[in-house]
Amino acid sequence: MKKIILAYQSPWRKDILSKTGIPFSVEESGYEEDMSLKIPPRELAKRLALGKAEMVATRRPDALVIAADTFVVFGKYIIGKPHSPKRAREVLTMLSGKWHTIITGFAVIDGGSGKRVVRSVETRVHLRKADAKEIAAYVKTGEPLKVAGGYAIQGRAGALIDKIEGDYWNIVGLPLSAIVLELKKFGIRIGSGS
Repeated sequence: MKKIILAYQSPWRKDILSKTGIPFSVEESGYEEDMSLKIPPRELAKRLALGKAEMVATRRPDALVIAADTFVVFGKYIIGKPHSPKRAREVLTMLSGKWHTIITGFAVIDGGSGKRVVRSVETRVHLRKADAKEIAAYVKTGEPLKVAGGYAIQGRAGALIDKIEGDYWNIVGLPLSAIVLELKKFGIRIGSGS
């Protein structure tokens, strides 16, 4: 079986991909994301994922490379990682009691042949109305600073989310079902050992 590389070191993406049983390794891409590009959110997510995958694929012609990029879209805003407690509080207050969309772009590239697939997956999420104390307590955990949209559904923020429409794994950062379908196009099948 061709070597598979996940071009990102997110512990959550590693955990999701490991659910397939497919052996893989991880390698940081070194790709510099530019969230300021003036293109539609779906295209931006795909472009960022493709950039990460291409960086690794050029170094690893022996491998099949998977990369992804996830962010939140709320109205006209694209929301990545807040990085600061102040920004996390602002984002969570803005999203509280409202629907927003999670977009993950992903790319799969065969480093040898150059064959590639680039897609995006969207999931809608509704955060229940949370008061300022709840938001402040969650921000104090530090969890919101490192995740797109300022919350991790698989972490403590699970208690803040009351509805989702679409792929749960996409919210975490890797749309598992869509990835598995695309891997089949590269001859990778779950449970077959090849």
